[in-house]
Amino acid sequence: MFKKRTIGAVAGAVAAALILAGCAGDGGNAAEPGGDGDKPYIALVSKGFQHQFWQAVKSGAEQAAEEFDVEITFEGPDTEADVDQQIQMLQTALDKNPAAIGFAALDSKAADPLLQQAKNSNIPVIAFDSGVDSDIPLTTAATDNLAAAGEAAKHMADAIGHEGKVALVVHDQTSVTGQQRRDGFVEYMEANEPNIEIVDIQYGGGDQAESADLAKAIISAHPDLKGIYGSNEGSAIGVVQAVKELAIDPAKLVVIGFDSGKAQMDAIRDGLMLGAITQNPVGIGYETVKAAVEAIDGKDLPETIDTGYYWYDASTIDDEEIQAVLYE
Repeated sequence: MFKKRTIGAVAGAVAAALILAGCAGDGGNAAEPGGDGDKPYIALVSKGFQHQFWQAVKSGAEQAAEEFDVEITFEGPDTEADVDQQIQMLQTALDKNPAAIGFAALDSKAADPLLQQAKNSNIPVIAFDSGVDSDIPLTTAATDNLAAAGEAAKHMADAIGHEGKVALVVHDQTSVTGQQRRDGFVEYMEANEPNIEIVDIQYGGGDQAESADLAKAIISAHPDLKGIYGSNEGSAIGVVQAVKELAIDPAKLVVIGFDSGKAQMDAIRDGLMLGAITQNPVGIGYETVKAAVEAIDGKDLPETIDTGYYWYDASTIDDEEIQAVLYE
């Protein structure tokens, strides 16, 4: 039912691009636009800056900026719970009058007035990673999160023998990504696994420590729990941390994650996590800037740009096609 998604033309450049990510700036600070004033300026405001995922997205954006000869800035809030900080970053970006904006919304409703401001100023908006619940963005460059979360649920069901209790630790319930990675998992279970019960869904803001505390509380409340799904890098690492702190046998509690990063990759190799869904973050950054350039040039864009996903586990983590889209 689920098939492996395509990586896209930029996958072959991932290794080189990730070298750039290791040189990325600290925190959510972005360089002021400058340099060649003749270059179109594109401002990218992401959902975060703290996870390795966002550094990989940034590197893909930088790759496209060089290829298409545009200037970009890339910034995000300190955590994926800092909606107000992200909105301020979006306002600051608009104040610079960019030729286009790339935006990954933490809270679509909170961002709506500024998106309307961009539209009124004829500044094209490209959504990335997290879709924006608005008709203002011209396209969205993202993983098919509903299908990807369904793939995670399928592997969870197989791992626990198609019966028992499972729970979710989700990074948020306000972004489209958070909603879809929750709903895709839940809907797959409801449609295909009548003997699996979802006993709890908690939201940890993508923060490792908070997600670990939530996971420990869930495990305490449901000692017969068979599995936990973490919907992004911080959520999944938090769940793994909880399992380690509680000294739970990984054979008795299946952990499945989303995204990559060294901690998740180590957990999979060590047997603490069964596997995870990886996106193509370099491709997301690349396609966002490419779409922005096309929007500036007045070209028609598709409603969505599917940047792909893969399931990986200990048996496939070192395969060449998987290594091309992992980020650490």
